[in-house]
Amino acid sequence: MKKDFLLLTVALPGLLIAFPSFAAESEIEQRNTDKSTEVISDIQSLSEVELPATNAELLTQQSAPSEVNPETQPDYTDDADISIEAIAEPDNLPQSTPTYVIDKEEIQKQGATSLADILKRMPGFAINDVGHGADTHTGTYYRGASINQSVFLINGRPINNNVNTYHGGTDLNSIPVEAIERVELYSGTASALYGSSAFGGVVNIITKEGYGKPQLSASAEFGSLSLNNQQVTYGGSSNNVKYNFSFERFFTDNRYRVPVGAANRDEQGFLFNADTATSTYFGSIGLDLDKKNSLNLDVTALSSRRGLIYFGFPLQRDRLDHDGLNVGLSWKTRLGNGESSNLTTSIGYNQDYFSTYGPTGAFYRTGTLDTQQLTARVDHEWKITSNNKLRWGLDLKNTDLIGDVLSTNPSRIANNGTEDRSLFNTALFAVNTWNINDNFLIDLGLRQTFDSQFGNYLNPSVGLRYAVTPLVAVRGSWAGAQRNPGLDQLYFYDTVHGWEPNPDLRPETGSTWSAGVDVNFSQNLIGQFTYFGSSIGDRLGVTAGRWENIGLVDTNGLEAALQLRIAGGWSTFLNYTYTDAQIKTGSERGLQLGLIPYSVLQTGLGYEKSGWQANLYVTYNSGARRSIFANSTDKATDFAPSFVNLDLSGRVPLTSNLGLTFYLENLLGEQYERVNRIYSPGFTFRVGLSANF
Repeated sequence: MKKDFLLLTVALPGLLIAFPSFAAESEIEQRNTDKSTEVISDIQSLSEVELPATNAELLTQQSAPSEVNPETQPDYTDDADISIEAIAEPDNLPQSTPTYVIDKEEIQKQGATSLADILKRMPGFAINDVGHGADTHTGTYYRGASINQSVFLINGRPINNNVNTYHGGTDLNSIPVEAIERVELYSGTASALYGSSAFGGVVNIITKEGYGKPQLSASAEFGSLSLNNQQVTYGGSSNNVKYNFSFERFFTDNRYRVPVGAANRDEQGFLFNADTATSTYFGSIGLDLDKKNSLNLDVTALSSRRGLIYFGFPLQRDRLDHDGLNVGLSWKTRLGNGESSNLTTSIGYNQDYFSTYGPTGAFYRTGTLDTQQLTARVDHEWKITSNNKLRWGLDLKNTDLIGDVLSTNPSRIANNGTEDRSLFNTALFAVNTWNINDNFLIDLGLRQTFDSQFGNYLNPSVGLRYAVTPLVAVRGSWAGAQRNPGLDQLYFYDTVHGWEPNPDLRPETGSTWSAGVDVNFSQNLIGQFTYFGSSIGDRLGVTAGRWENIGLVDTNGLEAALQLRIAGGWSTFLNYTYTDAQIKTGSERGLQLGLIPYSVLQTGLGYEKSGWQANLYVTYNSGARRSIFANSTDKATDFAPSFVNLDLSGRVPLTSNLGLTFYLENLLGEQYERVNRIYSPGFTFRVGLSANF
């Protein structure tokens, strides 16, 4: 599989030569300009508040404004034809680790139906989803780290719960796509700001706010696999109040023929038990009290019903119900004049109710996990001097988890019962950023955690960035991390898998690092290249049907993100990630971690003019090592074959307010193995209407 990395390393320079240039532009830069006439924002986001090692002009460190040579700078004033992925957000300062941003326009062009759809075209991600709305069992990985080794936020508040197994993992279908303004991806010192468990990174979902006259937007689409999806949003502002409300209903049966030997294949030859139905709701109300103070309340609710897609044999029939509620209230105040001192105080409530159930032969089993979390955060940004900025604060989180398991199987009856567990976690965090001069920046971070289960521990971080020239900058970062076992892994029997809990589990500990270079090759071509790595000891896994600390995993990889504009109305992007996640101990020593491909490449070509849109996306996946629940004939060293996938999306304007949208997916029609004997459906389509009033 490593040959894929070598081939693509050789191919990347050729791609740069083959593509003509483009003029880079950030849609978010325009948004920041527009906000000069708007009320202050009260939603905390990674890019709105100046993060440590804050962003440079798009990708590179720039000289001070007085020293900038306009002849060498990219032109950011061209028309925004298609920003397939806005890489980083403009700012006056550099960043020690890259920030990737994808905005609502690009989300719409891609035809994303879930957060998983959004993330899969961002650098570093490998998402093994199968069909639209697939469950969380198939796996999401960022830089080799699992979904629960990353931190997920909504408007700066955590939405990860303290449940780690697949039927309680972070659900990437839990917020209406129509409610998302943009998604930001960050790493490095973010582990000090948002949690010690960020071996992977931080994903921050920024929701829409209402501005201007009230507007109603709606869409409806239908397609293959009995898919139907309806979305509606209504938002606007009046005096000092702004509001936005969204609703999405989604259904697909995901029933399609699969080859002999496929997992979850029924007697008729179809993928079995893969249907999904979700209803998601979002509401946000903001109030500007005065020029310095603002309040914001947002509520997200989810109701989903789906079958579980198994890797296993024989056929499984378990179902998953997931109901979720996330409520947040934030108060933002300017303590000084301008933006030199900002204080954000927020409280949140998050509940997730997971219920798995189903027959297993002549027996029946159920398992419920009800998690409730209360969080509070005080976050102060203080620009001490023109060259020194401090961000510090306090995090509080209380988690209650009630689990109830029942099985009629005589061999499992001894595990039946109810558990009620609580966990309290407090953390102090601080990140100090120094601009040594116009070209050199250092940020230092500390996060001191006090945990009622695992005691006290300190996680430091450091990042730096140096602009070699106005067009080339180098950067690096290092962060220590600790991820504690979930309450379910410690105390709750898993009725579906038959996995035993282990109260003696130790936390996963280790560190992550990165080094990279940002280059403006020309006015038309921008690139970020990052080497990343991590070392995670005491990694959690299942041995002989019981949760254990199974050993050490070392990860090293390369991430490349390129943007270029070919000509007016045309643009393209290319993201490539190579991930070598090697198991260093145990019976699988020397093997790639299961379900993580060595190579993933995403590229896209888009055209837009006068409301017409056409976007072609290409995905290359080198194939992942087959792992848990593999066919008995598979070997531990077997990989799924590599595959190439092509998608085409577009929009045809019918009137000034109405458009016809279409999404043609897997144009090659190949029914490739997505992961672990689960196959894609082949060619599918979606057609819909979208309107604004």
